[in-house]
Amino acid sequence: MQATLPNRIPESEIRLEDPRERLIVALDVSSAAAAQRIVAAVGDAALSYKVGMQLYTAEGPRVVHDLVASGRRVFLDLKYHDIPNTVGAAVAEAARLGVSMLTVHAAGSEKMLRAAAEAAKTDPQLMVLGVTVLTSLDEHDMEKTGVRGPLEENVVRLASLALENGCRGIVTSAREAPAVRAKLGYEFPIVTPGVRPAGSSVGDQVRVVTPADAIAAGVSRIVVGRPITQASDPAAQARAILAEMAR
Repeated sequence: MQATLPNRIPESEIRLEDPRERLIVALDVSSAAAAQRIVAAVGDAALSYKVGMQLYTAEGPRVVHDLVASGRRVFLDLKYHDIPNTVGAAVAEAARLGVSMLTVHAAGSEKMLRAAAEAAKTDPQLMVLGVTVLTSLDEHDMEKTGVRGPLEENVVRLASLALENGCRGIVTSAREAPAVRAKLGYEFPIVTPGVRPAGSSVGDQVRVVTPADAIAAGVSRIVVGRPITQASDPAAQARAILAEMAR
């Protein structure tokens, strides 16, 4: 018997004029207890949280279930990249968990992307996002892996591949967002990780922008981790980012 999906706000009804709808807080921690402390500290300053490989590996699907049950939206950022059947099966399981968004690597092939999109149809609210080029990479890194050409062109190419094969949005740096919008339009969300408020440490990111610059570039949602989660007052830091985006 198919599991009943949790009640969530449909993407079509999300009001992006509310800056909170544009902010995703990254729970890049190693335990459910640490994640719960962050969520409690942020309070109503954010509505959506990213669960990535670190937390999911440490705690498994229970942490996702608990977040969804508490009324938070979950961005499951596991960046699936495998044979089509395996990815399709993983997306189907994620749909049963009630996540709002999840990621697959756009470089995984047309067949893999279509398998992911098809599996996501069991939950009409679930958004499969195609990851283009990680924000920790630059052109030199890409060349080392055998990918030639300007980074921006590779992002646009992978974004087009993802959208043509059923993904409902993409993940890329805001630095490439204007080129993506110019070539592919505005009818899909762009989610951008690696966003840092002015004056923050960039950490292991390379193609970094501020929250305001990301929104101005055409990004729909930003993912912010350490600047919020490691702040002495996470809620105040989240509100400062919301105010920057609103401007």
